[in-house]
Amino acid sequence: MRTHTADFDLVVVGGGLAGVSAAIAAARLGRRVALINNRPVLGGNSSSEVRVWVCGATAHGNQRWARENGIIGELYLENQYRNPDGNPVHWDDVVLDAVRAEPNITLLLNTDVRDVVARGPEGSRHIESVTGWTMGAETETVFRAPLFLDGTGDGLIGHLAGARARLGKEARDEFDEDWAPEEAERTFLGSTLLFYTKDVGHPVRFVAPDSAKSIRDTPIPSSRIIRSGDSGAHYWWIEWGGELDIVHDNERIRDELRSVILGIWDHIKNSGEFDAENLDLEWIGNVPGKREYRRLVGDYTLHQRDVLEQTRFDDGVAFGGWSIDLHPTEGMYSTGAGAVQRFSNGVFEIPYRSLYSADVDNLLMAGRDVSATHIAFGAARVMATCAAMGEAAGTAAALALAHGTSPRGVYESHRAELRQLLLRQDAPLIGVADADPSDLALAARVSASGVREGLGPHESAPREPYPLTHDIGIVVPVHPHLDGIDLLVTSETDTELEVEVFSTGLAQNVVPEHLEHRVSVPVSAGEARWVTAPVSWQPEAPANAVIVVRAQPGVTLFTTDDLPPGILTLVHTSDADDQNVHVSLDELLVQWPTKPLRGRSIVFRSTAPSEALAPERAVGGYQRPFGGPNLWASRPLPEGPAWIRLDWDEPVRPREIVLVLDDDPDVELNTLHHHRDPHLVMPSLARDYRVEVQTVEGDWRTVAEVADNRRRRRAHPVAPEIGAVTAARVTVTATNGSPEARVVAFRVQE
Repeated sequence: MRTHTADFDLVVVGGGLAGVSAAIAAARLGRRVALINNRPVLGGNSSSEVRVWVCGATAHGNQRWARENGIIGELYLENQYRNPDGNPVHWDDVVLDAVRAEPNITLLLNTDVRDVVARGPEGSRHIESVTGWTMGAETETVFRAPLFLDGTGDGLIGHLAGARARLGKEARDEFDEDWAPEEAERTFLGSTLLFYTKDVGHPVRFVAPDSAKSIRDTPIPSSRIIRSGDSGAHYWWIEWGGELDIVHDNERIRDELRSVILGIWDHIKNSGEFDAENLDLEWIGNVPGKREYRRLVGDYTLHQRDVLEQTRFDDGVAFGGWSIDLHPTEGMYSTGAGAVQRFSNGVFEIPYRSLYSADVDNLLMAGRDVSATHIAFGAARVMATCAAMGEAAGTAAALALAHGTSPRGVYESHRAELRQLLLRQDAPLIGVADADPSDLALAARVSASGVREGLGPHESAPREPYPLTHDIGIVVPVHPHLDGIDLLVTSETDTELEVEVFSTGLAQNVVPEHLEHRVSVPVSAGEARWVTAPVSWQPEAPANAVIVVRAQPGVTLFTTDDLPPGILTLVHTSDADDQNVHVSLDELLVQWPTKPLRGRSIVFRSTAPSEALAPERAVGGYQRPFGGPNLWASRPLPEGPAWIRLDWDEPVRPREIVLVLDDDPDVELNTLHHHRDPHLVMPSLARDYRVEVQTVEGDWRTVAEVADNRRRRRAHPVAPEIGAVTAARVTVTATNGSPEARVVAFRVQE
């Protein structure tokens, strides 16, 4: 056996997406990071060993403009390009390549950490080292660092260090949570095994092994949806263990889950109720996908009202949008729904104080061991949200090291700096505008070759009729005011349309919450014609409006797939993806889904000038939709190259020019699931562009010339020999499909 000691700036234990994102974030900021994982592949529950699809704030398309950017966003885009069919083996390599691309990360796979040395009294502990055993190499390593991050999911490092943790469900009164039980319970969300099937093209018989459970002796056939062609994500409800100890009973839970999978397959193959003659089992998981165990206690505990009321935090460092998703304790043996879900009306914030231990002074955590109640955890536990937490925690660790302080010290003295640093990295934040003192663009004059005319689709775009059988909501950005829209309408009779303008409540929300104005518009019978609806609204700040056109029999609107930036279409109807789930219908988000017309726009024209897509929106903004799209959109590229330019009154010395390009965060990019987007590269991304600076002598010098871009954030160093400059510009000559160039952020770092 070999034994040695290794020193790092940060030790991250756990190679799920939270740990991976934390390690990458800290490494990119120059910190030496050990990333330790006890499995042979990275990705945690998303890996090829477990094969859970990566869900996040998009919530399978229920939330709007909610896909995460930052490190998990990079992984989404790369996986879409390399792995559009969602092969879990290819996803393993997407994650592994991202880690190996960082020279500051030392990766140790198959290394199990079970010993922690921590000193100090209870409530004020300090970790000195953790020890890992690398199985195949027969090597024991002592890892020492000033900071540690628990990304184990089960909170093992915090537990061994003496950190307080929550297990099970809190009592209703503790955090005033109406979805919590009256009395506290030590019960959990259960674990799941998945399975894959394939059609082999010829008859295949199945002889059930002795371990297969007869599911006819259980409630499963009558309480769950079983179909012969489904596999993988469709069977998320094969869940059990909520009444046991998820960790200590892990082997028993796995055996029970596997026996039920074999029993379900026996039922599909041999009951005669299914068309499954040519189907065979391709794969059954052997590592249970855990949902819940320890939640380490931080300086703040996220709770139900924070999710549903979308609490604003001065230390918000990540966001979620998944529903509060609670499963029955009995799991697959419950006679009720496999899950009950309740949505917030938009994405919710996760505070930094929930990402470090309250009583171990050098321990951060991210992922499933976040400081949250059982109820709030039901919304925060999904993997893309865990990855967003990981990027925030890893960035905070780097900042703590830079300032020689603790994780709590970052909150107390540097939380504004933390949020600006996260924004500079294009991490997933909401409601944080660029106020970075090192961003020279904030002091520049902004101009552009032109701006997309109007807010509606191009009039030359192909149209399809859409009978107005449901209320329709047209989401439009309002800056500075709304002064009517024109609708293309046909009607069978003379009638009237009722058109209303609603504000959305919070800036990240896209629901018709508060009525601002209502008009009735006469419509004559006849062929398609433009009808003006003189609705008006002037918000105090840039905002989204939902223009609601009420259902009217005999009236037809038109839709087009030319979806302009900042525009969405809502349909007032019920929508349910999964019959195994019971969704609360009380929320506006559920009552007004985008999925029926996602990717399509109602054909309309805006009648007032708008600054919502002006070049100034690409400087000093939020870097994602928040009260509007927050980007510059050019005139159509066929009219000529599009450019955006910065000019300074006094020469400046840039170190780096950073571009954030539009990757359409309304599109869900699921890693392994049956949800699919047909594009390998997001059409809205700029494909070919050039970055230039103007020297004090008046010469334009090329900083970068990029072809075939498929990424959202691009950083281009400015050579020191260029010296001082008076202007900078980006010229886009081609996109990946959109008719116009779109730039979300144009930053020039000092």
